[in-house]
Amino acid sequence: MKILTKHHEKLAHYFLKGDEEEALVYIEQLLLEYPRLYLYEDIITPAMYFVGELWERNEISVADEHLATAICDFVLSKVEADTLSIRGDHQKRLKALLFGVEDEQHYIGLKMVAESFKEQGWRVRYLGPNLEMNHSLIQIHHYKPHVIGLSAALSYRLPTLKELVKEFLTLEWKPIIMIGGRMARKFELEELESDQVIIIKDLNHLNKWFNDGRAGVVNETS
Repeated sequence: MKILTKHHEKLAHYFLKGDEEEALVYIEQLLLEYPRLYLYEDIITPAMYFVGELWERNEISVADEHLATAICDFVLSKVEADTLSIRGDHQKRLKALLFGVEDEQHYIGLKMVAESFKEQGWRVRYLGPNLEMNHSLIQIHHYKPHVIGLSAALSYRLPTLKELVKEFLTLEWKPIIMIGGRMARKFELEELESDQVIIIKDLNHLNKWFNDGRAGVVNETS
């Protein structure tokens, strides 16, 4: 049996075992040593990519991959709940609405993005994966977010992504449109970028935007 020495592989092992308690304890130990951003970007994200690679090599089943995703989801939700109790209820007026495009089933990365916004004090409406455009528009017109975050993993989601961006660019209050997910990591999407559309490669990129980009493009008083 392979000896797991890397944090992300050890965490993936707990996910695949379906052991939520061990996974949570391990995450809590890591949080004592590493900042949350590092945990998300350099441990949890690679852990889930590792699970995906095992599935692609037929070393695990679809059921195994779903189990790992469910345990990862549980751990993220628990960490978020614990953080919220410490953070308190103070929030800025800035609002973000996040979802995965139609037929996109991956959502773990999107949950980490949602938590990153919350950690910055934003109000977040997380709509999950696989959302049709007409349903997203209902929420968007009601909520009027300052940022709309779209997540997609595979290249054949690109036509849907382009259609969404085109539609959201017509919104009268001109929200920032963020595109993320595996597609943003693997493919060149510069053709979609503009003053209003941003391609977010990873959580480190998002954190940089929080630190030095947001003030110039988002009007908190709108």
